Amino acid sequence: MAYVINDSCVSCGTCEGECPVGAIGAGDGKYEINADTCVDCGTCAGACPVGAIAAE
Repeated sequence: MAYVINDSCVSCGTCEGECPVGAIGAGDGKYEINADTCVDCGTCAGACPVGAIAAE
């Protein structure tokens, strides 16, 4: 089960730098997590300053 970024994302980029496998990138209006690359570690969720990331 991959993590997802919801519409609360403020596009700060913090999560992208914290992802150990490079599964996060800028999307259309918010960052997105590639579910095929995500290893479900939760590092991004802990790093997000606005709580926009949660397990799917």
